[in-house]
Amino acid sequence: MPAPQKSQLAEMAKLNFKAKAIGLPVKWKTPTGEQYAKAFAMSELVNPPDAASVFLAKSPNKYHVETQKEIGKGFADFIEKICGALCDAIDKWMKLTSIAGMVITGPVGVVAPGNVVGPPLMPFILASAPVNTPQLMKYSKAIAQVVSTAWQQWQMGLAGQLMYPAFAAFPGPMAPPMPCVPMPLIAFSSPGEAMLSPATLKAQMIANLGDAEALHHKELFDAVAQAFNTTFTLFKATTMVQNVLGTGPIPTFAPPFVPVGPVVGGTSVPTPGVLT
Repeated sequence: MPAPQKSQLAEMAKLNFKAKAIGLPVKWKTPTGEQYAKAFAMSELVNPPDAASVFLAKSPNKYHVETQKEIGKGFADFIEKICGALCDAIDKWMKLTSIAGMVITGPVGVVAPGNVVGPPLMPFILASAPVNTPQLMKYSKAIAQVVSTAWQQWQMGLAGQLMYPAFAAFPGPMAPPMPCVPMPLIAFSSPGEAMLSPATLKAQMIANLGDAEALHHKELFDAVAQAFNTTFTLFKATTMVQNVLGTGPIPTFAPPFVPVGPVVGGTSVPTPGVLT
C-alpha cells in the first residue's frame, strides 16, 4: 500500500480541530441594550457564518464572520500543508528503508531492534512544510521534530520474524539471496510506538513550541496528533514487509549423504524499499 494520503490525514485533522468548536472572537460577549444594534446596518448584523470553517463565528455580525473565514482559512491551510508534508516524508522513508543485520536460522529470520534502518523524517517534513512566516515556522518545526523523533524510536525498536520456507532444507552449500514471505507490518512490535500516542505527541509538540501564548496551539497540536495516530494505525495494517532478501550458508550440506540442510547464521541483504 502507498504511504498515508494527504487528503485523508488533513481532513481528519481539520474535523478534529473543528470538533473543538472554538468561537471567534474568542472573548466576545454580545453587549446588552440597543446601542450595539444601532451601531451597525442590518446587513452588517445578519450574515451567514462559514459552515466549512474550522472555527465558529460568535455572532452573525459581518466582522465576526469575516474573522471566522480569514483565521479559519489560515489554520485550515496550515493543517493541509503540514499533513501533506508528513505524508510525503513517510513516502520517502518507505522508499529508503531497509532491513540489515537480521539473523536467519532455518526458515526463520529474526528482525531485532535496530535492524530496520531508515532516514529521519524531519528534513523531509520541513522540505514541504509551511515555513513562510516566523510563526508558521515555529508550528511546523514543533510538529516535525516531535513526529520525526517518535517515528525514529518506533523504527529502532521494531522486532518480528520473516519466513524463508526454502531455507529449512536447501540443496546446496549456500542459499542464494531469496525474498521473504510477505508479512504485514502490524505483525512487528516496538516499545517506541508509545511515543506515537496522541497524548504524547501533543505534549511534546507543546513543549517544543515553547510559546504558551501562541494562538490555539494546544487545539491544533491535539487535532494533528489524533489524526496522525489514527493514520499511523491504518498504515501499519496496510503496509507489507516484503522482498527482504535473505541468504546464508548450509554447514551440514554434505552430498551424497546429506543432500539438503537448513540455513545457519544467515542474514539479510540490505535493500531499500522493503515496505510497500
